[in-house]
Order: sequence, then C-alpha cells, then structure tokens
Amino acid sequence: MASLFSPKSLDRIAEADSVAVIGLGRFGGALALELAEAGTEVLGIDAREDIVQSFNGRLTHVVRADSTNPEVLRQLSVNEFDRVVVGIGSDLEASILTTSLLLQFKNTTIWAKAVSEAHAQILAQLGVEHVIRPEHDMGRRVAHLVRGAMLDYVEFEDNFALVKTRPPREIWDRELGTTGIRGRHGVTVVAVRRSGGEWGHTTAQTTVYSDDLIIVAGPTAKAEAFSALT
Repeated sequence: MASLFSPKSLDRIAEADSVAVIGLGRFGGALALELAEAGTEVLGIDAREDIVQSFNGRLTHVVRADSTNPEVLRQLSVNEFDRVVVGIGSDLEASILTTSLLLQFKNTTIWAKAVSEAHAQILAQLGVEHVIRPEHDMGRRVAHLVRGAMLDYVEFEDNFALVKTRPPREIWDRELGTTGIRGRHGVTVVAVRRSGGEWGHTTAQTTVYSDDLIIVAGPTAKAEAFSALT
C-alpha cells in the first residue's frame, strides 16, 4: 500500500466534513475533485499507482491500496468515515467486495457506482441505499432535454421534476399570482432569473417577462408539457 499524505492524520480527516472516494476513474476522480474544490476533505483510494500520482496535491489524501482487503480499509480509517463513494466500475468483483465490506461499517452512508442493470441490482440487494448509474442517468436526462424545450432538467424518484425553461407567452408581463398556472398546468414557478441577473425565489407578486429564465416544479410530464408552451 503506497500513499501520498498531507501532514493531517487520517483519523482527523475522518472526523471532519469529509468523504472517502474509492476508485478514482473518470467518475470517481471527477467527483473527488468537485468535492475538494467545494472545501470538503477527501480521502481518495485507488489500486493504480499512476492514478494515485495524478491526484497528488489535489485531494487531502490520496492512497494506493486494495479496497477489497478489510484490514487495509481499517488502517486507512475508512470505517470512521460516515460518507463513502465507491466509484469502481471496470472491476465488478472489486466493486462488490468493497461495497460488501463497507456495509459492515454500520454508521457509513454509501454511494456506489453501477455500470449495468445487473450490477445495480446486486448493489441494491446488498443493501446500498444510493446506487448511481452515471451514463444511464445522464442518457435519460439528455433524452428529456432533446425532445423538449427545456434548458435544464432534474428528475426525482417519485416522478417529480425541476425544469429550467423560458416563460410561455401566456404569463409574460403578469404577476404569477394572477396566472393560474398551478390550476391549469399543475406546476409552480419557484425561481426566476432576469437577463444578466441572478436567480431569486418567486412570490405571487413576482412579474415574469419574456426574456427571463424560470425554474418550474411539478410532476415530470406536466413540467415537460409546460416547458413546451410558446
């Protein structure tokens, strides 16, 4: 097991606002760097020395280690982290074994990447609460964007979505409280951004203009249909 350490101890980082990311490929690496840029303490673990070297100085700690070895995980204090991401994708056995070991750490919340439906099912059957399928989820998201007039789109598990779009003509130059959007379309405009401005929450008194951007919340099909209005 090789490592590149900052002066901080692994025990201390595990007690901080921190996340352990196991597997620093395209998904895990991008996630680890995003967390680090947001100020989160990150322990990165990967089996490949070249990948570990490439993250030197970019994460709080980065370690070359075999995550399928329970003793290694304990030596790295991974059992002390309350949030761990398993980003291993190319080695299904390593992904499943690593996740199984992490599930023995009762106070750890696990996010695990799946590369197929079968992989996702196995992880869910093991008891992983957060199974991530990056390519599958992005494909679904882009499909919604391609077929509609939405500028951005986030869907939740219970068939509820947030959609960024431009306001339809029927609500231009009107206070939202007078438009009857919720009654007619089953959605709510929850935020607005003026041209060149910043996002802000809406109220019944907010007036929406043709060059604004809006965020609409509601059932997925209704939010999509509203974004398609002209």
